[in-house]
Amino acid sequence: MARGVIYFLVGVLALRMAFDDTGGDGGGKTADRGGALTEIAQKPFGSVLLWVLGAALAGMALWRLSEAAFGASGPDGHKATKRLASAGRAVFYGFVSYSVLMFAAGDRGSGSGSSDAQSRDVTAKVLDMPGGRWLVGVGGVAVACVGLWIAGRAALRKFHKHLRMGEMSRTERRAVDIVGVFGGVSRGLVFAVAGGFAVAAAVTARSGEAKGMDDTLRSFSATPAGPWLLALIAVGLAAFGVFSWANARWRRI
Repeated sequence: MARGVIYFLVGVLALRMAFDDTGGDGGGKTADRGGALTEIAQKPFGSVLLWVLGAALAGMALWRLSEAAFGASGPDGHKATKRLASAGRAVFYGFVSYSVLMFAAGDRGSGSGSSDAQSRDVTAKVLDMPGGRWLVGVGGVAVACVGLWIAGRAALRKFHKHLRMGEMSRTERRAVDIVGVFGGVSRGLVFAVAGGFAVAAAVTARSGEAKGMDDTLRSFSATPAGPWLLALIAVGLAAFGVFSWANARWRRI
């Protein structure tokens, strides 16, 4: 549920950015996790919602940690590769939970910073290391491959095996398929494009070429399709948020 809230809000912010009258800057808000947290903080009971969101993401991290320790659901859930992937997700969601909770506690510099600035800073530090260009390049290729993998699995409806499809009505199955495929492909494309920018940063040795989610999303509006492609991806990210809620309801645990 918590992951769905963040992706849904990022999609809404990106859609607002696509057709904004201020030249596409989304009114100064970023279409990334920081922008989503800021949006929540400005709502009634926003502080309480942030604490709930941070705790829920901690639950996500613990769930993935339990999969790493005891194996995930499914016939191949005990494979070493599956456990390692779950451990990586546990670390990721642990970091996200920490940043959200720090933001809720009043540290507005935690979790709310621009993903673009963070990406440039990290890339610059790695580029300064021995073999830094190779490290950035390999990392970029890895992120791009993960993005294509995510998109491919979504297009092939691989998520069916993780959901209790038999408990859904025909209408619910159709709706889950739509948001699962559309949302997963959109999310995968964002990852793939972000990885491509990291590779460009490695080739040019310029950290400024690396982009976080916000600038990656803005790059879609620079294509010949203009803001319409960004709007399509934005709706897709919001759809992935809805799909995450379906996961919370029907996931095999």
